[in-house]
Amino acid sequence: MTPPALEPGVSVKETLQRFPVTLAVFQQFGIHLCCGSDASIVEAAHRDGADADRLIAALRLSILAEVRR
Repeated sequence: MTPPALEPGVSVKETLQRFPVTLAVFQQFGIHLCCGSDASIVEAAHRDGADADRLIAALRLSILAEVRR
């Protein structure tokens, strides 16, 4: 099964709205959610010192796991 599309340019806020399961992943990667959730996933990763590629991969895995439930 192909996971739903998750584009790196989408905001953290939109990602959380569409896929609430991603909250734990953002927290694991140290992404600050309160003040910067309008930033894109890539921007937030750079801002908060996370590896953007690993973050996106982990987000996609969490979404896929939820879809498969």
